[in-house]
Parts: sequence; structure tokens; C-alpha cells
Amino acid sequence: MSAPATTTTRLDALLITGALLGANAASYVLTIAAARALAPAIFGELSALLALVVIGVVPAMSLQTVAALRVTSLGPRPLFGLGLSVSAGMTVLTLALVPLLAGLLHLDGPWPVVWLALSLAPLTVLGVLHGLLQGTHRFGALALLVSLEGLGKVGGGVIGLWLSPSSTSVLAGTAIGSFLVVLTGWRLCGSPRPARPAGGAEVVHASQAMLALVLLVNLDLVLARHQLAAQAGGYAVGAVVTKIAYWLPQAVGVLVLPRMADADDRRRMLPKALAVCAGLDAFVIVGCALFGPLGVSLIGGSSYHGDAIPLWQFALMGSCLALVQLLLFSRIASGDRRSTVAVWIAVAAEVALITLWLNDSVGQVVTGALLATAGLVIAGTVIEARGTKQA
Repeated sequence: MSAPATTTTRLDALLITGALLGANAASYVLTIAAARALAPAIFGELSALLALVVIGVVPAMSLQTVAALRVTSLGPRPLFGLGLSVSAGMTVLTLALVPLLAGLLHLDGPWPVVWLALSLAPLTVLGVLHGLLQGTHRFGALALLVSLEGLGKVGGGVIGLWLSPSSTSVLAGTAIGSFLVVLTGWRLCGSPRPARPAGGAEVVHASQAMLALVLLVNLDLVLARHQLAAQAGGYAVGAVVTKIAYWLPQAVGVLVLPRMADADDRRRMLPKALAVCAGLDAFVIVGCALFGPLGVSLIGGSSYHGDAIPLWQFALMGSCLALVQLLLFSRIASGDRRSTVAVWIAVAAEVALITLWLNDSVGQVVTGALLATAGLVIAGTVIEARGTKQA
């Protein structure tokens, strides 16, 4: 009986990995198309708005996590009701911030932020739909929905870009495409009707944790831009490797998260999941250590040939972030708040290390970020071990 289960798990992993890679590749396609079609000032405006989208989807990530963990105990209807409530709240909040954000980003009018708010509405609902499929182990349907989401967002954005070269049209296309995907996702989940929301407190806790993780994943680029100025482009080249190492084992987290709802399953699965993530990223780290200059040329082109960019450190940091995410999922599943505090401490430590000491070169900045992230892995492992003993 174990062989079919193993085969199914491997197939699920392949499907999820392919869908996630495709969705991320599609996002790069939109970025490249916008960079070529828009004037530099408008592209900078769009990039800033898309950065706000990354922050705005944190509640969606939290909804997915909570739904995947609690769908078997709460049922889909209360969680779908919660997703609709959070989506409405995010939309209203963003619309209320339209004057502030339009002024902060020096926009010519409010419409880009309005469409930003309208794009966050379906993206938030998609978070809970992902979680419902994930928690019921319907990974084939989840892979399909992830693929459709990438196609809907990017396809809508590209069509908007083709119709009118502006940030407003790109975000409008993204919003419309995402709404269409929500309808498909709702049908894939069995067309659940919303019921009285449940799990709100867990979503709040998960949102704090996920926001800290999002900051940790992206903070080093901002700090490098501030501290290095002319060398920031070289750091951005290395950061591509960080994202590769971080995203490569994402399917592992998708597959094991629903099983973390059970304490016994969590204790059995987490060490194996951590080992698989580390094993996958080991290939990236070793490859970067052996062929670093070639990797720099392939990613950044001839402009960065000969630059001192320690790609293996960037790969190691991405691997640490992948491990942090798994440890964070485990503690969210157990209701332990210490892990969230630890991530925020790591964020503060990274800011302090890079701002005060390690800021003279690409190597120094990535070392500061790596020290903070590796320290978090150690702290998370200790917290996990103590939590397991107390359980």
C-alpha cells in the first residue's frame, strides 16, 4: 500500500512544483513586458505598486495557511466566509488609503491605487481557496488553480498593457483576470456557500508571522539599495539566486502543511521535510560555489562579469529562508507565538547588522543578511524542539 502513496506524493510534488515555477515565471514575463513597453518613470510607478501588492497579499497567505490546517475541523463554509470578510476588509482599507498612497507614490491620479485595491480583493479570496484544496489534499486541483492564477493575473496585466501603456491598465487587467480565476477556483472547491466566519484569531496571528517572513525575504534588497548605491545592481543579481533557493522547495511546504494540523504527524513529518528542503538547495549552493562567475554572467550579463558577487552565500540564505518557512508553519499549526517574535527579532537584527557594520560591499551586506537568517534557523529549531518536548 505504501508504493502507490509514494508515487502519488511524488506526482503531487511535481505538479505543485511545476505550477509554482510557472506562476513565478509568468510574473517575470509581466515585469519584462512592462519594462519594455512603459516609459522609465511609469515603470518605476508600476514597480512600486506591485511591491504594495506583495505586502497586500500577506492576509491571503495567512488565509491559505489557516484554511489548510483547519478545513478538516471547521469545514469549508466558515473558512470561505472568513476569506470573503478579509477580502472585503482589505479592499475597503486600501480604498481608504487611496489619497495617502497616491500622494506618497507621486501618482497623477487615484485610479492606479483604486485598481490595486480591486486586485487585492480576488487575490485574498484565492488565498482561502488555495488553502481549502491544500487542506483536503487535492493537490492536482491546487496545481491547476495556481497555474490559472498565474495565467489570469499575468494575462490580464499583459492585455491591459497592450490596450494602454499605463500602470492603471496593467492593474485593471490583473484585477479582472484574477476575478475570473476566483470563479473557477470556487467551482474547483465545490462551490461552497459562505457561513459565519471562523478562525479569525488564527489568521491575525498567521498574518503577523507571514508579514515578518515577507520582510525578511525582501529586506536585504532594500538595505543594499540604501547602503551600496552603485553596487546595488550586483546585489540584485545575487538576490535572484536567493529567490531560486527559497522557491525551489516550496512544494514540500505545500504538501506537508495540512499534516501539521495533527501533533503526531507534525513531529514525524517536520524533520523529513527540513531534510528534503536542505537536500534540494544543497545542489544550488554547491553549484554556485563551483560555478559562481558563470552564474553571475548568466543572470546579469556581461555588465557584471568579474564582479565579486558570492553567489553561494545568496543561495545559502535562500535555503535558510526555506527552512525558516517550514519551522514557522509548524509553530503556527501548534499555536505557538514565540516563532513570530523570533522572526521579528531577526528582521531587526538584519537591519542593525547591515546599517551599522556590514555595509561596504555586496559580500558584507549578504553576510549580514545571512547571519540574521541562519540565526533564525537555529532559534526556530530550538523553539521547535522545546515545543515538541512540552507537547
